[in-house]
Amino acid sequence: MSFRLVRQSKFRHVYGTCLKREQCFDNIRVSKSSWDSTFCAVNPKFCAIIVESGGGGAFIVLPLNKVNKAGRIPPDHPLVGGHKGPVLDIAWDPFNDNVIASGSEDCVVKVWQIPDYGLVTTMTESVVDLVYHQRRVGMVVWHPTANNILLSAGSDNIVVIWNVGCGEALSTIDAHPDIIYSCCFNWDGSLLLTTCKDKKIRIINPRDGEVFEEATSHEGSKATRAIFLRNGLVFTTGFSKRSERQYSLRAPGHLDDPITMVELDSSNGVMFPMYDPDTNLVYLCGKGDSVIRYFEITPEVPFVHYINTFQLPDPQRGIGMMPKRGVDVTTCEITRFYRLNNSGFCQIITMTVPRKSELFQEDLYPDTPGDIPAVTAEEWWEGQNKDPILMSLKDGYQATQKSELKVTKKKTNILDKMPPTGKVKSEEDGKATAISSEALEKVTEVSKVNDDLRKRIDELQTEMKKFKAVFLKQENRIRTLENKVSEMSGSGGTNASTQQQQQAPSTLTANTVNNNCDMAPDEV
Repeated sequence: MSFRLVRQSKFRHVYGTCLKREQCFDNIRVSKSSWDSTFCAVNPKFCAIIVESGGGGAFIVLPLNKVNKAGRIPPDHPLVGGHKGPVLDIAWDPFNDNVIASGSEDCVVKVWQIPDYGLVTTMTESVVDLVYHQRRVGMVVWHPTANNILLSAGSDNIVVIWNVGCGEALSTIDAHPDIIYSCCFNWDGSLLLTTCKDKKIRIINPRDGEVFEEATSHEGSKATRAIFLRNGLVFTTGFSKRSERQYSLRAPGHLDDPITMVELDSSNGVMFPMYDPDTNLVYLCGKGDSVIRYFEITPEVPFVHYINTFQLPDPQRGIGMMPKRGVDVTTCEITRFYRLNNSGFCQIITMTVPRKSELFQEDLYPDTPGDIPAVTAEEWWEGQNKDPILMSLKDGYQATQKSELKVTKKKTNILDKMPPTGKVKSEEDGKATAISSEALEKVTEVSKVNDDLRKRIDELQTEMKKFKAVFLKQENRIRTLENKVSEMSGSGGTNASTQQQQQAPSTLTANTVNNNCDMAPDEV
């Protein structure tokens, strides 16, 4: 007689439920961009979705409070539309539910301040524009513990760490030879995990760009994704050589040797891993899939345990995951998804643990990261690392009062960046050099020569206009005389008159030549 051992887990019976259609959002023109992005970002106050827009890129912001009811969105709903190219990625600030960052094909990262009541008119003025990338910006990620620290990655293969509070780039990471697919901070934000088109996965110091470790993630040529788990392990999704979708679990220090790697199916959609650090659940949402698979990660073999699959009738275009502080603890809801399909329907899906008791379930809701940053941007840049400040959900989530994002740009003078006058020691050869006054004099001389050339060019253009006017005037006179000659030669008469008419043009021509010869030189 054989017994089947069942793994004990409180999340073994998690199930998904779709809200009614009138409780969801409809008539949304979801972006048709081919960029691999989720196209949706959610926090407890707003839902932002990248949409199609003429004359540039835009995204729509929908309030989630009970006053603003869901349903069919009017076609003229206000947008956030200040980009000159399609928007590729958006991300809400984890410490301010009114601040959102967006990256676009116009190579600019913009940070926006959304009013508490939502948008009344289309917003085109951002709080700050972060300009550094030379090609499109396909990814924006906020730091999990430091305030106003933002990461952006572009198709120029560069990762930039920004201090949004002063609008400046703190560091640039140029460690990738090809397009960057994903970026993720670890639990305290001290490490950065990236995947690249060269099939490598890298662990990088986000402050100085030093690569601590790199290894081959998946052997397939399609896009890969990687995230840090709360315990420091790395979870990746990708493709095999035969284009079969895979997921793997790895440990830092041994990234080239996966703890486990499993093949799922042969679909060609990129899988986005969405992680809940409180429950240690990973949700796999594939682009173009009609299912959401979820797994639990434990220290027990096989480490990544399959729980269930939530099936839907239509493929998904994008998806957004609500932070834990935005779920309904009274119904034992552990996760909420905002799922976009190709018809413009935003479907809300709740993942629930079945419990009979209506009391607060402390085992389902441990303390979760709140909306208070653990360190400031300056403290983090100086080397401080702290875990997120946690909050309890027993009494529900109460948002803390936040002031509007204000950017205090540092006034930098070009002269301040120049070395002082006198001897300066070079780092390369150690030779003493000085900024000489002769170089400055040469610069001023060149500028004067340029000014003289511009004046001379203006004078020549004026003279050319005068000559052109004279030529046009003479050309009109010649055409008038030719018309008179043709009229005189066409009139009938005797031979004598015909001869006179034949002599007349020659006489006229001679007179004309004499008149032209008698013209003043200035008319020519």
